[in-house]
Amino acid sequence: MRAFRAVAAVVLGAVVLAGCGSGGGGSDEPSGSPPTGGAGSGAASAPAPASARPPSGPASPGATDPAPENPSGAPSASSVPVSPGPSSALERLVTVTRTGGYAGKSATLAVKGDGSWTRLDRQLHPAGTGRLPADREARLRTALARADLPHLPRFPTGGPKVFDGYVYTFVHGGHEVTAAQESLTPALRAVLAELPPFESDPPP
Repeated sequence: MRAFRAVAAVVLGAVVLAGCGSGGGGSDEPSGSPPTGGAGSGAASAPAPASARPPSGPASPGATDPAPENPSGAPSASSVPVSPGPSSALERLVTVTRTGGYAGKSATLAVKGDGSWTRLDRQLHPAGTGRLPADREARLRTALARADLPHLPRFPTGGPKVFDGYVYTFVHGGHEVTAAQESLTPALRAVLAELPPFESDPPP
């Protein structure tokens, strides 16, 4: 009986060895072990290198930093009031030059915004000064506004010819109009009526 068991064990061992050898090119790895290559391998699940990680620096380029505070408490340039320009009283309100006439004389009247005026002779030398009353200065401004120099022709024409008449040149608000005596509009005549005389009074 003991000899029979020994023979059976030898035969069973030979059968097992023969079965293992018939596998040929089979893998030596156990069937339960994970594959060593391809997608889903352990290499794919390894942590990404440091260069592939997003930077942990400041915010994106589109973000803007808050405006720096003014520690000194001094007012900014935009809050500093702008000083006013020259007073309109010192600016030229109107200049009127009259030329021609029987004697061919020329004179210029320059009136400032405060009503003060200067008369100039042909050589533009001062020939008299003065100041218009406040009510007359107001009427002069009204007449100038009604004359509307920006919309008048540079050289208005019209009316019957006046021989030995005067020619007037008006300069106001950056606009210049030259009109012969017969071509004066009613509003331009109103301006002349509020001006001081072009000639000084003769001595007594």
